[in-house]
Amino acid sequence: MANHGRNAILLLALCFLSFINNSTAEWLTHGGDISNRRSDIGGTINPFSVRLGLLRQRWKFLAGFDITATPSVADEVVYFPSWNGNLYAVNAANGALIWQRSLGQLTGIPPTGTSVNVTVSRSTPVVAGDLLIVGIYGPAYVVAVTRSAGTLVWSTRVDPGPLSLVTASGTVYRGGFYVGVSSLEVTLPAARCCTFRGSMVKMDVRSGKILWQTYTLPDNGGKLGGYAGAAIWGSSPSIDKRRGLVYVGTGQLYIAPTEVLQCQARQNNRTTPPSKPDECFGPDIHFDSLMAFDLNSGRIAWARQLGAHHRLQREIARRCGCGAEKRLCNGDIVWSIRAGPGGLEGGGVWGAASDGLRVYTNIVNNNREPFTLKPSTRNTTAGGWVAMDANTGKILWTTADPSNETAHGPVTVVNGVLFAGSVAPTGPVYAMDARTGAIIWTFETGATVYGGASSSYGCVFIGHGYSVSLARFHPTWNSGKYLFAFCIP
Repeated sequence: MANHGRNAILLLALCFLSFINNSTAEWLTHGGDISNRRSDIGGTINPFSVRLGLLRQRWKFLAGFDITATPSVADEVVYFPSWNGNLYAVNAANGALIWQRSLGQLTGIPPTGTSVNVTVSRSTPVVAGDLLIVGIYGPAYVVAVTRSAGTLVWSTRVDPGPLSLVTASGTVYRGGFYVGVSSLEVTLPAARCCTFRGSMVKMDVRSGKILWQTYTLPDNGGKLGGYAGAAIWGSSPSIDKRRGLVYVGTGQLYIAPTEVLQCQARQNNRTTPPSKPDECFGPDIHFDSLMAFDLNSGRIAWARQLGAHHRLQREIARRCGCGAEKRLCNGDIVWSIRAGPGGLEGGGVWGAASDGLRVYTNIVNNNREPFTLKPSTRNTTAGGWVAMDANTGKILWTTADPSNETAHGPVTVVNGVLFAGSVAPTGPVYAMDARTGAIIWTFETGATVYGGASSSYGCVFIGHGYSVSLARFHPTWNSGKYLFAFCIP
């Protein structure tokens, strides 16, 4: 059965990326704004100021346990959840606590015992006017609280499955909250797996009412033996205002009908190339796919499955020129590139970043597969980070984690500086020159860094610690308790 975690990193550019601009001074969701580019072009952080040693820790806030979500920032307040079950609001200038709320006590939603025995969120709190909206890491609820005091406004369950959860962060646009739904049914033994279907949901920001919900797989009637999986795991949806579309990526199939599995077995054993990308699946099976949904109706405008045979395709078009409008509307692939090795824990995970010139992502490499650090000929078995030309997909540079560890957290680009963390137990955060990949600044936080940074007001904000969930397979990963602010004075 196909599994997105086993695939190599495959970076694809659709022409709409060239038309998205990020100019916000605040960081409102996981991806920064509705474009989901994880990029900030304002403030005083740049390669020159960082090389001069001006980037320094301004404050650290004691939350008491692991922080893996990218913080959001608005009106000089930083918002973030911790794996202790709390949601926090702190002053961006000095780290002083404004309020904290226990999600379990606030909502009455019982914990599922998934990873921790408290009700938690692992997603970025999304700023929506005077509200803050977060997903719950099982059961699959979305919750809204007031930004001023953390008072509960509404909570809505978006999937009834006992192992369903919200790992993705949402995006707010014109009164709608867009978010994907995922599930840990993938961990069930084969005899009990699976009935969950991934879905994309639009909710009313003010009331929490579900306005539409579109599934990524056909209805299986809630019974075993059908298609299951194709969850929407991470990052945050990207909004295309001009075309009225919202874009997301889906994950692997958990299980498929017997006849499909038999077809796959025959296909995997063949010695001649297939006549089409995947002969075993119909047009409505949207696992391992890029998908575009109509903002108003939830109708699937287009979907592109990125299966094994797509990975053989290096570059379909070099740039957006004549005919770009058609590609923007139907999702034709502009370029694709194998940017690094894959693994059971993913290739590039939790979201890429782009400044319009280059696209950046992490390379997890949990299988420790040797790969070349371009443009050199040196190899590494560590994780790392890669930059590609946004127009052509050409790999411009690859940098290995100096700690010789894997790199699980999403990257963030700020005025030509790329920020990333390492899961090494010393908790290094690195700043790289986005043009060359050279590491120009390092700070050791003291615990594994699994999450990503946000940027606002001339500061970057990032948490540390990861001792739950996936960490149980990694004895060197350790627990943390702080959120950090690094700023240019």
